[in-house]
Amino acid sequence: MTQIDAVPQTAARLSGFAAQHHGDRRAVRAKRNGAWEDRTYADVGGDIERLATGLLAYGIDAGDRVCVLADTRPEWSIAANAIWSIGSVVVPIYPSSSPDECAWVVGNSGAVAVIVEDGAQLAKITAVRDAVPALRATFVVEGQEASDGVVPLEAVAAAGGDREELERRRAAVAPDDPALIIYTSGTTGPPKGCVLTHRNAMAVCSMALELGTLWPGEVAYLYLPLAHVFAQIVQLAAYQVGAAIAYYGGDTKQIVPELMEVRPDYLPSVPRVFEKLHALAMAQVPPEQQDELERAVRLGVRVRALQARGEPVPEDLAEAYQRADETVFSKIRMLFGGNLREALSGGAPIEPKILEFFYAAGVPVMEGYGMTETMGAGTVNSRDAFRFGTVGRATPSVEVRIADDGEIVMRGPQIFAGYWKNEQATREVLDDDGWLHTGDLGALDDDGFLSITGRIKDIIITAGGKNITPANLENDLKHSPFISQAVMYGDRRPYPVALVTLDLEGLAPWAQDHGLPLDLEALAQHPDVHDLVQQALDSANSRYARVEQIKRFAILGHDFAQETGELTPTLKVKRNVVFDHYADVLDDLYAR
Repeated sequence: MTQIDAVPQTAARLSGFAAQHHGDRRAVRAKRNGAWEDRTYADVGGDIERLATGLLAYGIDAGDRVCVLADTRPEWSIAANAIWSIGSVVVPIYPSSSPDECAWVVGNSGAVAVIVEDGAQLAKITAVRDAVPALRATFVVEGQEASDGVVPLEAVAAAGGDREELERRRAAVAPDDPALIIYTSGTTGPPKGCVLTHRNAMAVCSMALELGTLWPGEVAYLYLPLAHVFAQIVQLAAYQVGAAIAYYGGDTKQIVPELMEVRPDYLPSVPRVFEKLHALAMAQVPPEQQDELERAVRLGVRVRALQARGEPVPEDLAEAYQRADETVFSKIRMLFGGNLREALSGGAPIEPKILEFFYAAGVPVMEGYGMTETMGAGTVNSRDAFRFGTVGRATPSVEVRIADDGEIVMRGPQIFAGYWKNEQATREVLDDDGWLHTGDLGALDDDGFLSITGRIKDIIITAGGKNITPANLENDLKHSPFISQAVMYGDRRPYPVALVTLDLEGLAPWAQDHGLPLDLEALAQHPDVHDLVQQALDSANSRYARVEQIKRFAILGHDFAQETGELTPTLKVKRNVVFDHYADVLDDLYAR
């Protein structure tokens, strides 16, 4: 396979570069009416050109922000490349976002247009239209007739436009111009917009080239939301080298069947999918054979490591591994389609034993570490240099060190330009020497492998890789007069839960009216009090995307206190102390 070593200076030139160098190669695999259909880079390049000129015809100017509110699908990538081609800025919105969250991103970014997927997403924008006065147009990918201010995306692409102007716009885009503004949760307040430049994007392309992340002609299966920086990396790398993206069909329950149909070479994923696949594989092994499987995994790790180093495998080990491969490991590889060269896990921590399990089976799942503020790139394990339990070594051109207080700091060409319209927040994380203060605690070993040991900031990262700011929903819950404290929990867990304490003063009138004792322990166990808290939770949850919503809660029979170490002198909750004190309660919320 030949590798294209050149990297365009801006994302505005990336689609043209791909059409020129990879025109006949497959660019897209998408499921239509139950069958996978392919399109080449020449085909996709033509779509991008038509949409770009159409956007010009609709008055989208250089520097304008254009939101994309859609699930992961080919039209998302086409829209992004068209927006970049005319010098405008892509502002992703998660398809799971609530109308209020959409309003914040559209309004804060000052977006002049939104590309939405369908009528359901259009309804969110319609509901908050009066709150975003800068918005001039809404373009819909499918299932919508033209109406006042709403235009089908096909009509935009068919509108024509000045191709000479398109070339002028494309040529005028500079490396330090914004390419993306991705909104990410902060420790307090509403999401902040991370400004990622064309230089950041192309730096990640260069890193992917040097690391061999994707190769020409390969297929990467993509279900990750393109609103997340992790998926953006894959999109950019694919266009750079001429690899194909197989876009999932829209149903996360079909990921495993689709993997077996697509047979991808590369799979980027959050840990949750690997955890499910691991559980699926383990469920097929009878309890009496679990010890045998563990021995086979240890054997497989040893044999695979020898093979990776090019060292001979002793005959007895080779024979034992062959038996394990025939009975167990070959079936595991087929869960991924049987053709997977490498998978990358990111967005949240993953258990080392799961990585060892898949590595033994011949499915190398490598773990990496990055943030939206680092264009998703920072450190990564590679097949020829990995250490389970770490997030790998610094990617090319990136510096990583540990500050005196244990915080991980990072510097490199992929570090973002700052937070959109928020200089104070930018100064808090980006120093004068270009070092990004990640808010994460870590350690570097003698070989440069980074381990994450904790987080300074209170962001929760679920098992699905979703970043959640607990303070926002907690504060909304505490608006109820019946609730004293609410503490969200869910790090590395499939969904958030909460511990709730009652405000006896606020609850007393209600309790007296209902003939209930003014006793926190008794009130905490009463079903009517549970209903009150549920109503407050339903109200608070309604303002957030489904993945951010608290699914279950437990009411404690007492409030938090300084005496027990659960509150600071300024009455702030010490989360780690609370989580330690009520570990059994939290575990029970997930065990129900």
